[in-house]
Amino acid sequence: MKKYLIAGLLVWLPLAVTIWVLQAALGLLDGVFGWFLNAGRAVLPSGAAPLIDLLLQIPGLGVIVVVLMLLLTGAFATNIIGQWWLRQGSRVLSQIPIVKSIYNSVKQVSDTLFSSSGNAFREAVLVQYPRAGSWTIAFVTGKPGGEAALHLHGDYLSVYVPTTPNPTSGFFLMVPRADVIVLQMSVDEALKYVISMGVVAPPMHVAASDVDATPARN
Repeated sequence: MKKYLIAGLLVWLPLAVTIWVLQAALGLLDGVFGWFLNAGRAVLPSGAAPLIDLLLQIPGLGVIVVVLMLLLTGAFATNIIGQWWLRQGSRVLSQIPIVKSIYNSVKQVSDTLFSSSGNAFREAVLVQYPRAGSWTIAFVTGKPGGEAALHLHGDYLSVYVPTTPNPTSGFFLMVPRADVIVLQMSVDEALKYVISMGVVAPPMHVAASDVDATPARN
């Protein structure tokens, strides 16, 4: 009986959690979109009220609107005119007290993480943390810069050490490149390994040099 219960739990638990997360995300987006629609009642003509009520009853409409908004914004931001307007908007936001510190910080981080030419979170490595002899998975975010780089002599890497099972929080470390072991696994595989607390091990990756060194079999 216990064996069957555990087997059934292993089948339904991932599915239930996935459905719960999707429902929460859909509910959040629909709630935000519904708030905008209700706020629009004050500025739209009274004849638009039936249309607003109809839109509020469509499930998942917030997700569709967000996806379309991201696509349109991306298309606008990738042409010359859109880039000019974005630069002007960034310049205005950078002049507003308090707002500029938040906006500039978030913009720098997002540009670094999502830039196609950047190296942030493109590589999984092993580092010794929190003490020598204890190893954990980390992600390379770049190289130390600014004043910190002036006090570090040699070749150093900036790495992010995620916590388990919530990888959105973690620790930022600057470690010598010589103390870092580069892993062949992808970032997605490494994240799964961290989130599962080492239960879901990624497949073995054989380096090209190892393949070349393997003797051929008849």
